[in-house]
Amino acid sequence: MDSLKGRNLLSMADLTRAELHGILELAAQLKAGTKQPKCPNKVLGLVFSKASTRTRVSFSVAMYQLGGQVLDLNAGVTQVGRGEPTADTARVLDRYLDVVAIRTFEQSEIEEFAQYASIPVINALTDLEHPCQILADLLTLKEAFGSLENLTMAYLGDGNNVAHSLMLGCALAGVNVRVATPEGYGPNPAVVNQAKHLSQGRSDVIITTDPKAAAQGSHALYTDVWASMGEESEAASRIPKFQPYQINQTILDMANKQAIVLHCLPAHRGEEITNDVMEGPQSRLWDQAENRLHAQKALLAAILNAV
Repeated sequence: MDSLKGRNLLSMADLTRAELHGILELAAQLKAGTKQPKCPNKVLGLVFSKASTRTRVSFSVAMYQLGGQVLDLNAGVTQVGRGEPTADTARVLDRYLDVVAIRTFEQSEIEEFAQYASIPVINALTDLEHPCQILADLLTLKEAFGSLENLTMAYLGDGNNVAHSLMLGCALAGVNVRVATPEGYGPNPAVVNQAKHLSQGRSDVIITTDPKAAAQGSHALYTDVWASMGEESEAASRIPKFQPYQINQTILDMANKQAIVLHCLPAHRGEEITNDVMEGPQSRLWDQAENRLHAQKALLAAILNAV
């Protein structure tokens, strides 16, 4: 874990296979209470331009539990909201904070921030990726099956930021990943190629428009809202195209008998996932949400050299 000290996490691809497994192992130890790293007097800044519940709260609680402090620097209460350049904000916050988590729109914005700041920068969601979510997802999958070996993750829905990071994370971890989307809503081809390269033949990265083929025999069924933040105006028009990709009991019955159901939340019940599946015995949504805390706590501890 020493290799993570002072590092950025802008993309799942920033991690090595060993580092990813190290974070997941530490997260499991933190959750079990067998390790209690501390980084007192460290300050985490949250620079969020988008709404957040799980990411904001889990990062805050994680930092407090590590003995540090949190400053919520949303755009409405800082000069960011008045158009201060990213480079200027980065160089100022760099003098005050020990680590910063940023939730914004363009991936280029977080990359520019990292270019001008010497402190570690964590991607708390951009339009391209959501790496911290996938750390929690893989931890949940590992908890359910005891290991990540020989598992298949099926993602049904929009080829969005979650799908991108999921492909990269599964490729690194050695988990087979199948992404099924309607025609024209597939993941970024460059990210698909990046995931295939990262897999190094350890796992399959399959992109399809057939939700049934993706679900068949899989160990996890995963979905997200059909219209991400900033795409709300398209939500109604997308429903007919995405309806076949809904996670319901019929599609769940095609998966492995022990399959789990995942959703990064918030969910539109009755759209991308039915209420009965969301509340059913194979749902791990609430474990998945809790694991945001443990995974991000492990990430912060490693970055701040508290392990």
